[in-house]
Amino acid sequence: MRLIALQQAFERYLQGSDCTAPAELLQHLRGSEALSAEDGLQVYHHAYRARLLSVLREDFPATHYWLGIEAFEQLAQAYLAAWPPRHFSLRWLGEKLPEFISKFLDEPQASQLRELSELEWAFTLAFDAADEVSLSLQDIASFGPQDWTGLSVQLHPSVRWLTFNFNAIDIWKAAKADTSVPPSLPLEHPITCLVWRDALICQYRTLDPLEAAALQLMVREQLTFADLCLSLLESKGDAAPAQAASWLKQWVVDGIVVRVSQQQAVSEESAP
Repeated sequence: MRLIALQQAFERYLQGSDCTAPAELLQHLRGSEALSAEDGLQVYHHAYRARLLSVLREDFPATHYWLGIEAFEQLAQAYLAAWPPRHFSLRWLGEKLPEFISKFLDEPQASQLRELSELEWAFTLAFDAADEVSLSLQDIASFGPQDWTGLSVQLHPSVRWLTFNFNAIDIWKAAKADTSVPPSLPLEHPITCLVWRDALICQYRTLDPLEAAALQLMVREQLTFADLCLSLLESKGDAAPAQAASWLKQWVVDGIVVRVSQQQAVSEESAP
């Protein structure tokens, strides 16, 4: 058997549910006096699965805490059967877990647990995201009138935008504090939550609907700061510029926005 064929056979064995070593592998392996080839493969088979389960527990501690050991392991085993590792790095092992939960569980638990796992995965993505220089208070302190009126921003690469219909944040906080987990309850109104990385520390914050809408207009619709002020006139009247400036200052302090150059903004607007 060629090396590549042997490697593929070994991969199939590890990803299979049966720990019994196949003959196609055993005939190419030799054991020792202390451990036969068959026993050695079974040890590796169990250790491989134990490592994958460990990674999922580390990436989704609140989900594990809420479900409990047995239920989480059942979920994880089913997930690994459907989505075995497809990347050389285990960093991406849990990428599809929120999506899988939606199909694996019945409602309303599926939506409740999916939102919790999405929150946890957002922290992983935020921590590993690319770095970029955020707009700073020093930057805006030096702005002239044209800088203010033409200001366009986009989200920092680490920012993850989440919408929750259940109290996933309360459950996550209880699990993180190792306290009694509250029951999962639907929210009266959906809430927007941002997760991002500040230096090497992940942060999160919920936004009220008006702030969320304003930030969405600037980062997704690419409204300039002047356009944002105009859009707030109907709801805020003469206080629109002050409100827009207050929000912008908060986004800058949080470190969640990056300035878009005028040339870049024009290029994005003209793109098909």
